[in-house]
Amino acid sequence: QVQLVESGGGLVQAGGSLRLSCAASGIIFGINSWGWYRQTPEKSRALVAAISSGGTPNYAGHVKGRFTISRDNTANTASLQMNSLEPEDTAVYYCHARIRRDGVSDNYDDYWGQGTQVTVSS
Repeated sequence: QVQLVESGGGLVQAGGSLRLSCAASGIIFGINSWGWYRQTPEKSRALVAAISSGGTPNYAGHVKGRFTISRDNTANTASLQMNSLEPEDTAVYYCHARIRRDGVSDNYDDYWGQGTQVTVSS
């Protein structure tokens, strides 16, 4: 059974930086894509950044140029480097991975991390 464990959240001042990490553990046949999402009581969960199996990143407009997503296929991990943080970035951040179900089929399952709080003070 696969689990995703997040780390790196915390409290920072506006203009500061944080790096979030997500590690997949268990029996891993292959990770297709990774994504980072964020959610607040006022806004539904929304995609912040994603990276494809080939390493191509995509970003939401409000974080483009400030955040960088990366992956380590050997370690089965993904990271989100967040720079120039703004109070509007305050949210619970969740990592997501689409992972191959077994070694022979084309079926994939979606897994979510437990969430980590990022708070940016003004």
